[in-house]
Amino acid sequence: MSDTDLLLEPLFAELDLDAAGRRVTAIGGGHGLAVALRAILEYGDIITAIVGVSDDGGSSGRLAPALAIPPMGDIRRALLALSPNPSVWRRLMEFRFGDTGVDVAGHSLGNLLIAALTEMSGSFEDALNTAGRLLGARGAVVPAASEPLMLEAEVGGKTVRGQVAIATGRGEIASVRVLPGTARATGAALAAIASADEIVLGPGSLFTSVIAGLRVPGIAEAINAARGTLVYVCNLTTQDGETLGMDGTAHVSALTGIGGVRLPEVIVAHDGPLRVPAGLSRVAIPEKGRGRVVTGDLADPAAEWPAHDAARLGAVLRRLP
Repeated sequence: MSDTDLLLEPLFAELDLDAAGRRVTAIGGGHGLAVALRAILEYGDIITAIVGVSDDGGSSGRLAPALAIPPMGDIRRALLALSPNPSVWRRLMEFRFGDTGVDVAGHSLGNLLIAALTEMSGSFEDALNTAGRLLGARGAVVPAASEPLMLEAEVGGKTVRGQVAIATGRGEIASVRVLPGTARATGAALAAIASADEIVLGPGSLFTSVIAGLRVPGIAEAINAARGTLVYVCNLTTQDGETLGMDGTAHVSALTGIGGVRLPEVIVAHDGPLRVPAGLSRVAIPEKGRGRVVTGDLADPAAEWPAHDAARLGAVLRRLP
């Protein structure tokens, strides 16, 4: 048996569906999902991150099409969020090549390592399981789908393709879908949703991270059939180009109307001081009647840009029934 064979174990074993404890499954992508996972580490016992696979920017956008594997940038961030202890492996996964003028310029070494593990094992999910073990991750990270997906949306009456183009577009987003239409959610993602005591959506880019994951066929349906409490962590401010002018109630309406999920049982919103950048607006607390609204001072006072403080968010989430 090779060293690679010894490292690789089925991802379902990592989910350990018979283990006891508070099961928390988080769905999303980008920095928002990473913050949510660091918050969940404060109280969760069995943690699973389900990450969208439609990122077409940066290092991921260059690697995924060339290698025919899901984009790994948001997945790498989730693995790092679940691995708080310093290590050589963490430093390697965080390293990014500078403007060297060669093929690796701008690439994240972590993305390249995940790509290498995928080629070694023949399985993207096994590669993530191995990377998590090397990092000492306190949870599992699974892709929403096993293939790279293209995000498509109706923005201001026009069809726009690509996560970056949608995020920076102008106009109301009326619908979101993923291509190809034959895509399906991974079995590991569906199992994590079905077994969860709590399913956390957000914070993060509403349409291109959170709803993008929900639109993978099977994900929203699994959430609607799940017994776990659905929790939505509302964003602090609007996002330029994606949610301009949308208050908290509109965010929740987009989750249910465009994302296709049931009304969250709990909505967590910020209620405290906040520095709002010019051109954006504070996301107002959703109206009563849109689920149980729980508020707290959730913003990171030291952040240069509005961001949730993981410890503060974790303290609020921990108290939820």
